[in-house]
Amino acid sequence: MGKKTEFLYLNEEEIIEAGALDYEKCIEVEEEVFRLLSVGDYVMGGDKQNSHGIMMKFPKESPFPNMPTDAPDRRFMAMPAYVGGRFNVVGEKWYGSNILNPSRGLPRSILMVMLNDADTCEPLALMSANLISSVRTGCVPGVAARHLAAPDAKVCSCIGAGPVSRACFEGIFFGAKSIKELVVCDLYLDKAEDFAKEMSAKYGIKARGTTDIEEACRAGDIISVAASPVKPIMLRDEWMKKGSLLIFSGRGGVDGDYFLNNKIIWDNAKMHEVYFDEHLLLPENERFINGIGVQVYKLMYDGKIPPITESTSLGDVIRQTAEGRTSADERICFIASGMPVWDVAWGYDLYNSAKEKGLGTTLKLWDSPQLA
Repeated sequence: MGKKTEFLYLNEEEIIEAGALDYEKCIEVEEEVFRLLSVGDYVMGGDKQNSHGIMMKFPKESPFPNMPTDAPDRRFMAMPAYVGGRFNVVGEKWYGSNILNPSRGLPRSILMVMLNDADTCEPLALMSANLISSVRTGCVPGVAARHLAAPDAKVCSCIGAGPVSRACFEGIFFGAKSIKELVVCDLYLDKAEDFAKEMSAKYGIKARGTTDIEEACRAGDIISVAASPVKPIMLRDEWMKKGSLLIFSGRGGVDGDYFLNNKIIWDNAKMHEVYFDEHLLLPENERFINGIGVQVYKLMYDGKIPPITESTSLGDVIRQTAEGRTSADERICFIASGMPVWDVAWGYDLYNSAKEKGLGTTLKLWDSPQLA
């Protein structure tokens, strides 16, 4: 007789009940993951075990009437990862994105996470992952704020008023612990003001909206960039005050000598080594254009700053094997590009919470597998 295999299915309501919106808990989980990244107790896809994932994009034109064609934010992506330590689990974040979805009453991206036993390969859980991804996206900047922000950071400026920017603010709010004021900047003032009012009511802080990006940056002790990639953000060096922490969770850059004269901390420099190498495979006129951190890659390629192999990752700062903030006046930039390790670890904790609470639907794969 073979082994019976079952797994747990968790819908969005059950994920919420399991604790998916608990930012403080998620920050603790993701800090654990940063430590695992630092010591190398993880695996992602690709030959170098550090690939963000594999993306499937549709062609610009197709002779097949049913085949979708390329458009902004139109893609599918598979993102596998093994997370070690107490997690010791394999998982995959799988999602599709279509910019037309909101007009259909759907999120732009629809995400699922699958967890598997790292040894037997059996499925453990399949779960709704939009909120898993959103909260962990916010909590990565939250961990950065905890370890890199000036101790008296009081004003957080968010560039962008979408759901990702909201998640980043909530992560930063719980990570920094000292935030008393929020400034939200967006192309659309009503969206910025709605975001500000929501967070003011939720957390009892002073908050306002603006369309003036310079004003927002100059005000911020922590500046979080998480705006739509449709219109990339370009900030100015002179807007960043002494002691500021600039966090890129979305595309953007800074003019002048900002990256030449200030400290850069990466979410995981090993993954960015892979990104950098992938850019070198592109035609010269297509390199260092798309993606988070590409302005820094170009400076490295031109030899103006040390190579990515000599860069610092946040996990090393947390483990105190590398230098983080050294003074109250130091300006620091943290660059986060997203990794499936975050989703797998947070999903694993929610899976265990769901089991403890008796949540979810148990599905059977087989009573006894038909062995070839």
